[in-house]
Amino acid sequence: MTGPRVSQQTATPHDSLPEPRKDLSATEYAELGIAAARQMTVLLTGVVEGLDDIAMRRPSLLPGWTRAHVVTHLARNADALVNLLTWARTGVEHPMYTSRADRDADIEEGAHRMTSLLREDLTAAVERFFEAVTHMDDISWGKPVVLATGRQIPACTVPWMRWQETAVHMVDLDAGIGFGDLPDGHVERLLDLVVGEFAKRPDVPPVRLRVDLADGRQRDWELAAAKDSPDVGGPAPTVLAWLIGRGDGTGLAGDLPSLPAWL
Repeated sequence: MTGPRVSQQTATPHDSLPEPRKDLSATEYAELGIAAARQMTVLLTGVVEGLDDIAMRRPSLLPGWTRAHVVTHLARNADALVNLLTWARTGVEHPMYTSRADRDADIEEGAHRMTSLLREDLTAAVERFFEAVTHMDDISWGKPVVLATGRQIPACTVPWMRWQETAVHMVDLDAGIGFGDLPDGHVERLLDLVVGEFAKRPDVPPVRLRVDLADGRQRDWELAAAKDSPDVGGPAPTVLAWLIGRGDGTGLAGDLPSLPAWL
C-alpha cells in the first residue's frame, strides 16, 4: 500500500460534515450521531486495550505519527468537542483549541506517555464527551458553534464529528481494524461525507464510483461529474480507503485517477 495522501497535521476534514436532516429535529439528529459515536467508541476501546507498550510506539497510517500520537489526538479531540458543546449550551465562546500550536504541542507531549496513561486519558476524555451531551437540550443542539477551520455549524452536528474522527482514526491506528470491520451502514455514511467534500473542490478529477455495499446493494457516486467520467468500481471499504488515501486502490476495477489529499 502506498503512503496516505493526508498529513498528520490535518487529521479529518470537518468541512465534509453533512447538513442536519430536515426531517429530524436538532435533538433527533444529535441522538443519531451520539449512537453512531458510541458504536465507534466501543470498537476503538477494544483496539486500544489490545496495544502493548511496543505496539503503541509503532507507526500509524499517518506520516510522522505513532499509534500513541493518534490515541492522544482522539483524546484531545473529545475535549475540543466538549468545548463546542459548552459554547452551545452556555452561549459563552469556547473554541475547540486555544491555538493550532498548542493543539500540536499537546499531542506531541501526550504521545510520549506510558501506554497505561494513554488509555486512561482516552477513557476519561471520552467519558467527558458523552457526559457533556447529556446536558444538551433542544435549544442548545440548535445553537451555532465555530470550528477551528472557521466554519460555523449547528451543535447537533458535533456528535457526528466525533463519530467521523473515531471511525477514520481507528483505522489509522493500523492495529487490525479496517473499514470493512465497521458496523453495517457506517462505511456508506463515510462515503457520502467524502464524496460530498470532494465535490466542492476544483482539484478533484471526474470519476464515477460504482460501489458494492455490504448488504448486496450497488450504489453510484460521482466526483466532479463530467460527460465522460471514467468508472471505478469495487467493494465499499476498498473504495473508501482509496478515496481518503488509506489504500492504493488494489482490487478496484477501472483506471484510477490521481486524487488529491483528503484535506
